[in-house]
Amino acid sequence: MSQIERVAIVGGNHGNELTGVHLVKRFQQYPNLINRSSFETLALLGNLKAIEEGKRYIDKDLNRCFTNQSLQNLQLSSYEDIRARAIQQILQPQNQPFVDVIIDLHSTTANMGLSLIFCEMNPFLLRLGAYLTSINPMVKIFVNPQSREGGFLRSLCELGFVIEVGAVAQNILNAELFQQTEQLIYAILDYFEGCKQGSIPQTNNTLTLYQYIETIDYPRRDGGEIQAMIHPQLQFRDYEPLNPGEPIFLTFAGKDIFYEGESTVYPIFINEAAYYEKGIAMYLTQKQEEVV
Repeated sequence: MSQIERVAIVGGNHGNELTGVHLVKRFQQYPNLINRSSFETLALLGNLKAIEEGKRYIDKDLNRCFTNQSLQNLQLSSYEDIRARAIQQILQPQNQPFVDVIIDLHSTTANMGLSLIFCEMNPFLLRLGAYLTSINPMVKIFVNPQSREGGFLRSLCELGFVIEVGAVAQNILNAELFQQTEQLIYAILDYFEGCKQGSIPQTNNTLTLYQYIETIDYPRRDGGEIQAMIHPQLQFRDYEPLNPGEPIFLTFAGKDIFYEGESTVYPIFINEAAYYEKGIAMYLTQKQEEVV
């Protein structure tokens, strides 16, 4: 991949996701950890004010502010809109080379293990995914084409993607997940280095991935208040099969609510704390095999 000349590692797009925040601070303090001979690597903190205050965001979700329309609208004056334009200038400076890869670090309260989220079925990223899953079975690949227009930081470049790790509570560090994420980042950078130097690591010919279907909200009353919780049989079962007729929610009155779909799906982001306000109880995905 001769076009990879600059890689950005961004943490703290959400200020209360401490894994990415402290990994980026570590890389800023010890840049030799992420330096590779064939490309430049930049470590950048995202939502500086939210990091300082220990919040997900100040005025609005920074990781929804990177649409072309928002970035070009100078009338938008929230802290996150201003910060998004500043980040774009760092990653895509005018009349200068852009970054070719964005690795956006996030953590989740859902039991996602080590997940990579791609905007599309990019052949190079799929081969990267196949390599990473071959060396670490904990790694899962989620493809969400809807995110291309969602204002996500990763959409700023073709090879942008997310590392999502969990389960870890907001404003909490989990040392084991921190170390696993750090090693995953080194494996990614080493893969880029190998590709640049013509020694592409051997991978499996097939990749198991999870393709976005839809999001499901909690059952709610007319006023918007939730009236059911994730069923205990489903909690923490991200990437596991959910079959028609199996319980999905439990009402506060103790009544089971069952999944009424027609086929088996694989829920992820189950009971993510930050998604309550977004009206998302989980994402539904379909599991598929791709030849890479």
